[in-house]
Amino acid sequence: MVITPYGKISAENYQRAAKIKLLICDVDGVFSDGRIYLGNQGEELKAFHTKDGFGIKAILNIGINVAIITGRQSLIVENRMQALGVPYIFQGKEDKFTVYQSLLTTLSLTPEQVAYIGDDVVDLPVIEDCGLGIAVDDAHPLVLESAKLITRTKGGYGAVREICDLFLQCNNKLNITRGKSE
Repeated sequence: MVITPYGKISAENYQRAAKIKLLICDVDGVFSDGRIYLGNQGEELKAFHTKDGFGIKAILNIGINVAIITGRQSLIVENRMQALGVPYIFQGKEDKFTVYQSLLTTLSLTPEQVAYIGDDVVDLPVIEDCGLGIAVDDAHPLVLESAKLITRTKGGYGAVREICDLFLQCNNKLNITRGKSE
């Protein structure tokens, strides 16, 4: 077992996390709590946690690439991900596995070098194929069953940051005694 700021994880999952070169995230239910607010004028609102944003910027700074793959299309998501510096943004993609395979080819990566964090059954093909398939704490039961790692944090409440902190720790870039990114 390895101790992280969020608790213990298996040595096997820690070793998997140490190999990660690309983090792929779903959006709804992962970066957000999964709820979508619709206004009378057709506007769509989502809430994103600043902790997740800090984590994404931190892993990008240490050379871990980030991608999002979401089935929905949203200007809010595009703007937020661009503001965080996420280089690979795929929206309106119901077939996430095909996008994942394309990213492997584009970035010359093996599945063992990829982590994917999701919350619903549409995420299962990638979660089951990549090196570190991750489910948020409040994911669908089938996703919880298939994931190698389950966050202690719910989607939209810092689950992405939890995983980013793990990658920072694996790369000796997280000071766990003070909880600061170096």
